[in-house]
This record gives sequence, C-alpha cells and structure tokens, in this order.
Amino acid sequence: MDLKYTPEEERFRNEVREWLQANLPAERPEVSESENMDEWMAFLRNWQRKLSDAGWAGIAWPKEYGGRGAGVNEQLIFTEEMARAKAPNLMNVSIGIELVGPALMHHGAEAQRRRYLPKILSAEEVWCQGFSEPGAGSDLASLQTRAVIDGDRFIVTGQKVWTSWAEYSDHCILLVRTDASAPRHKGISCLLVDMRSPGITVRPTRQITGETEFSEVFFDGVAVPRENLVGEINGGWGVAMTVLMHERGTSAIGYQIRLRSELDELMELAKRIEKNGRPASADPLIQQKLAQSFIEVEILKYNIYRSATQIARNGSPGPESSIIKLFWSEMDRRQKEVAMELMGLRSQLVRGSKGAVDHGRWQRAFLWSRAGTIYAGSSEIQRNIIAERVLGLPRG
Repeated sequence: MDLKYTPEEERFRNEVREWLQANLPAERPEVSESENMDEWMAFLRNWQRKLSDAGWAGIAWPKEYGGRGAGVNEQLIFTEEMARAKAPNLMNVSIGIELVGPALMHHGAEAQRRRYLPKILSAEEVWCQGFSEPGAGSDLASLQTRAVIDGDRFIVTGQKVWTSWAEYSDHCILLVRTDASAPRHKGISCLLVDMRSPGITVRPTRQITGETEFSEVFFDGVAVPRENLVGEINGGWGVAMTVLMHERGTSAIGYQIRLRSELDELMELAKRIEKNGRPASADPLIQQKLAQSFIEVEILKYNIYRSATQIARNGSPGPESSIIKLFWSEMDRRQKEVAMELMGLRSQLVRGSKGAVDHGRWQRAFLWSRAGTIYAGSSEIQRNIIAERVLGLPRG
C-alpha cells in the first residue's frame, strides 16, 4: 500500500480529530475492571451510542447496515485517531463489530444481517464469543458442546470458558458440534444464541489481576431457533476462521498506537525512577531495552500496513494476520517486563497499596499482558499457522 495518505484521507483524519475533540467525554468513571463494572459498562454503552449516532461505529461496514462503507485506509486512520485521543473503546467493538459483524456479512442470511447488525453498532445489543471450552482452547476443533436438531430448533448442551463480558452480553456467537461422526473440522456449526434463554448459566471467573472479565457459560438444554444457524449445517469451521482472521489482524493498529503511547510513558518513568543513585534512563542496559521496544513498535506498524494491503486486495485478512497477533502479544509482554524491572521491588505493590508506582497500573498491565499470548489463539498456535500457511512448511 502507499504509505502516504491522499488529500481526501487527510481531510477524513481532520474530520475524525475534530469530532473527537468536540465530543470526547471530559470525565469518565474512575474504575478498574474490578470496580464499579456496572457503571463502567453503562458509560461504554452510552459512548458507543453517541459514536453510532454520528456514523463513527463500524465505519467500514456497508452503508445499508449502518456503516460508512469506508476503505481500509480510512479504517486505519479512524483507529489511529481514537488511540491517539485515548478515547474509550467501543463497548461492542472487540466481539460485535470486529467479529460477529464480519461473520454475518460473509456467511449470514440477509434476515440475520437486518436483524442483528444495526443493534451491534448502536450497542443496543452486546455480544460475547462462545468458542473455547475446558478441553478445546487452542485446539478449537476438539470442542464438545453439542447441538441436536429437534424440529425447528437446536437443543444445546455443554460448557464454554474464557467468555469475555458474558454477564453483560445479550447474544453469543456459539460454535457447537452437530455431527459427532464427522471429521473434527466438518461436524461443527455456528449458532446465534440469546443469552437470556432458559438453561444458560454464567459464572464469572476471577483472573490474576483480580478482575472478572471472563466467565464460564453453561448450556443445559438451551433451545435455539433453526433460523439462528449461520451458514450451512456443519459449516461452522469456515465461519470460525473468518472470525479469527479478523480478531488477529484488522484491529491491531489500535494496539500499535497504545503500545507506542505506553512506551512514551515508560521512558518518562525511567527518568523518574532512580537506579544506583541516578535516573534509570541513564543506565545503558535500560536504554538498550527501551530502544528495542521502540524498534518493535515500528516493526508492528509496518506489518499492520502489510495486512491492510492484503485486505484492500482480497477483501479479508489472510494467514499473515497470525504474524501480527504473535508479534504484538509477545512484544507487549516484553515491554511490561521492562516496566517491572524499572520499578524493582516496588513492582509488587498493587493498586491501592501505599507507595505503588502510578497507582499500580504497571503491575496490572504486566499481569494482563500474559493473557495476550493465549487469547485469540496462543502463540504456539500462531507459530504453527505461520509455518504451515505462510512459509509452506510440512506439518510435524
């Protein structure tokens, strides 16, 4: 792709920037993920509704579904400006807009698109993703949650884990096994499930950070209408691959901007903290690690542009998106490890502790960075995808 934006694209950037300056909330709830979650989620829902009313939610979606029909470059620009302004994330973006929306556009029936897509953009309906199970995480094809056809409905029984925002979600995009006798990848179907259906139990899971973003979800004879099948019966693996490719690639520009902003803050932290009687920023080893972080942030940016080129040419990301997911998640861990090294023993002081550096935010970020190498396909899975589908190496 041409790395120079056109005058029209720069005008679009100015439009986004001016809107954010005029509409960015001056105040937002002071919460961590573990405090005042109801207040925080209500705030995010209102913020997304405001963006949706102005036409900024899902700008790359077709106009008939509430988007702007924006191109890849405009989508990159919008995400960059949101990240630079440190605007709150859209409540429904990571699952609804970036995953469920593309899946329905590629595989869904027109009636499904008309029913669900507008309410995804407005955050009137929030979505979660029911893929992983206790015995089927990275090896997703091993999933055992089953759906049996009973007249004009499916009856679903099983369990999902690591389901983000399940307790706040209205719907779930769910992978189920509909043919136990078929090869692993061939007997899976994709359903759209109302989270208020009888037989669903949501059990929040406390993470190492102290938060309860994730939940276990249990399905005990849950009835799902046949019209909620996405694509063909036993064709759910193709839907899943569409979801995962978008999850691993197209939204990464936001991570890149965030990591660059955090690196700036990390360099300021190195100036404030003393090491052996002088600012840590004067230590050659710290300088080297900060320089390496800067180099990696730039590498990530250009890999994202490469993925954007793939999308512009073919309409969807390819397996190269696994390179981006692997790189940013591992880089995030390394960057947070530098922060912990800078703080020394004070890195063990959590939020609310006397003497905690920057109110414990770096310690929380360090713990959370571990999750990035697991969700959306672990680093090991990404390496296998890159080896087989990008480099063409034989399966081991």
